[in-house]
Amino acid sequence: MRDQTLCVHRPAVSQEGFASLAIPTYRASTIVFPDARSYAERKQRGPDGYSYGLHGTPTTRTLEAALTELQQGVRTALVPSGQAAIAVVMLTVLMPGDTVLVPDTAYPPATGLCENFLKPRGINYRVYDPLIGGGIADLMDPTVKLVWTESPGSTTMEVQDIPAIVAAAHRRGALVGCDNTWATPVYFKPLVHGVDFVAEALTKYVGGHSDLLMGAISVRELPLHRRLKDTMRMLGIGVSPDDASLALRGLETMGVRLAHVARVAAAFAERMADLVPPQLVLHPALPHCPGHALWKRDFSGASGVFSLLVPPDAEAAIPDLLTAAKVFSIGASWGGTHSLIAPMNVVADRRVSRNVHQGTILRISIGLEDPEDLWADLAPIVAAIAAAKPPAARLAAL
Repeated sequence: MRDQTLCVHRPAVSQEGFASLAIPTYRASTIVFPDARSYAERKQRGPDGYSYGLHGTPTTRTLEAALTELQQGVRTALVPSGQAAIAVVMLTVLMPGDTVLVPDTAYPPATGLCENFLKPRGINYRVYDPLIGGGIADLMDPTVKLVWTESPGSTTMEVQDIPAIVAAAHRRGALVGCDNTWATPVYFKPLVHGVDFVAEALTKYVGGHSDLLMGAISVRELPLHRRLKDTMRMLGIGVSPDDASLALRGLETMGVRLAHVARVAAAFAERMADLVPPQLVLHPALPHCPGHALWKRDFSGASGVFSLLVPPDAEAAIPDLLTAAKVFSIGASWGGTHSLIAPMNVVADRRVSRNVHQGTILRISIGLEDPEDLWADLAPIVAAIAAAKPPAARLAAL
């Protein structure tokens, strides 16, 4: 071969005796075939075979397999974000004339997808009280094909009765999806409780370092995976093997990271509940938190994300206290090594929930910094809230 050809075609190198703990990053757009017949029959390889880089490489398949085992499912599909995971499930299941039920506490872009994309295309949605449990049967009609859940709910931490919702939905022939990003499969396994689709933002605890965008959908039945992959193929959805490699690396430490942030978050939540009216602290492990008994029944632990309600009399002090924080950063998302606080207001996003807090909610994500340094940032915020001392009547409405 001449030099230009030798520059392109690499010589074979023996891998005998080579073993690494790291998963190789296989980058590919084109997948080559040993002969013309194999290429002509490439579609027969199915969703688990290799036909084009967009649809999977050994790197992405390794991540999928690892997540499938954690979820105790049958297959996992990787998508570019957590929101993409929600969208792909809904686009796979729903057709014009169908209806999806969405909890009032769901990740707001999920409801936005329903209102701004699905509804104009003839797919209906209805919002329900996240604490409805088996009562969701009263909302079921022949058009309902999917019930979406998120437990705990974004920001306000309501825990749903997933088994009761699954039972009611399946009796009516509807499928159930669950956003499990908060708990991860380490602390909750929705598929074990009968959920059909589990969506997670790997951006958060799996990635673990605030530098990765990816989502995953795990399923409990193989035909559902095939339907998802058909949707993804038609939409041209795939993920980068480099990003999958980062997720695999993050996955290796997720267990120990979760154990640490869970311990610190629970200790902080209990400490806050001793210093301010306990109803202002939203953490599923606290007995007063909505759905606490369900959390205790179904979950094996809690993650590092919880919320603190700011009473009206403390609102003015909060912006300067957040700005003065030395360790916490102000930002959305969670699950990274850096601790975050996101000042939220959920009133505009809620439709049926009763007693929605009208002011700021501080969503706190615990990272890996020293707990004493973190508490030094939180202490002035907690003190300002404690000093506000909201009247009993106002507190009862929170």
